[in-house]
Amino acid sequence: MPEFVPGRELNAAFYAEVVAPAVGDVEHAAGYLGWGSEVLGNDTERSTDHGWGPRLQVFVDETEVAAVGERVRAALPDEFRGWPVRFGWDEVAPRDHVEVVPLAHWLRGQLGFDPTAGVTTADWLTTPQQLILEVVGGAVFHDGVGDLTAVRAALAWYPDEIWLYVLACQWRRIEQREAFVGRTSEVGDELGSRIVAARLARDVIRMCFLIERRYAPYTKWLGTAFARLDAANEVRPALERALSADGYAGREAGLVDAYESVARRFNGLGLTDPVEPTVRPFHSRSFLVLHSERFVAACLARMTEPWREVPLVGAVDQHVDSTDIASHVEVAKKFPRFLGNA
Repeated sequence: MPEFVPGRELNAAFYAEVVAPAVGDVEHAAGYLGWGSEVLGNDTERSTDHGWGPRLQVFVDETEVAAVGERVRAALPDEFRGWPVRFGWDEVAPRDHVEVVPLAHWLRGQLGFDPTAGVTTADWLTTPQQLILEVVGGAVFHDGVGDLTAVRAALAWYPDEIWLYVLACQWRRIEQREAFVGRTSEVGDELGSRIVAARLARDVIRMCFLIERRYAPYTKWLGTAFARLDAANEVRPALERALSADGYAGREAGLVDAYESVARRFNGLGLTDPVEPTVRPFHSRSFLVLHSERFVAACLARMTEPWREVPLVGAVDQHVDSTDIASHVEVAKKFPRFLGNA
């Protein structure tokens, strides 16, 4: 087994030493995008046991696909830096994994639409963040005409109106459950209280991504990516205290610290009028909550009239917790839309 190097490093060298000379002077872009932990820099030696090795995309004009593809295939060695160039896994038969394809064609397969032709509201709200992240977060090795760079810039983050909407929907998710941590514990359901607390912790984490204008990966890498956010130094210890607490008092104390930190960070965006970022009792009950509906209302107050009629269910991966949807565009695009007038 060769010494492990991160996939991004391996494939940068694979492009420079093997693929680029074969492409020659044809205008093209090349990158390491799409599926795989290594695309986002999350791979370890463990990753090499399954679907890992030299692979990348070469984007050329449709008229050049056949000729460039033939030259690249002819130039591929059996191994690169000790790793097989033709490999398979599970039901995937061994083959090379250098895609030579027009950029728009690849994007339609990845996202379900071609952002070079524009990005609609429906595109934004029905495309899982994981799939967008696989485009904007992967490595670009070459971009001769700049089309790939332009696409990544267009997809870098939601337009402000959509950003406000998904923020409102994320606050709504917290609002709907923040009192349940105490109520479940009050009736002796400690398991239920822990489950609700864990779900709220996940929603707080995803709120941090939205505040920092960062797409959240799917479940496997959510905690890893969260640790890289600016908010993690303050919010992560609070959530760890909440999730490790033996009883409701400790659980609530950790969540309270996390809520207030996130509320202050939200106010710091300046997207809405400031909202008092402190917790208070849940009506006449003793449970401490943020009353996150106040933040929902602040978002709605800054949104234009049509958006106020759209149900607050959010983007597809806010209201569906399914790996099949988060990772497969053909499934996500078939999911019913609740966009109203949007």
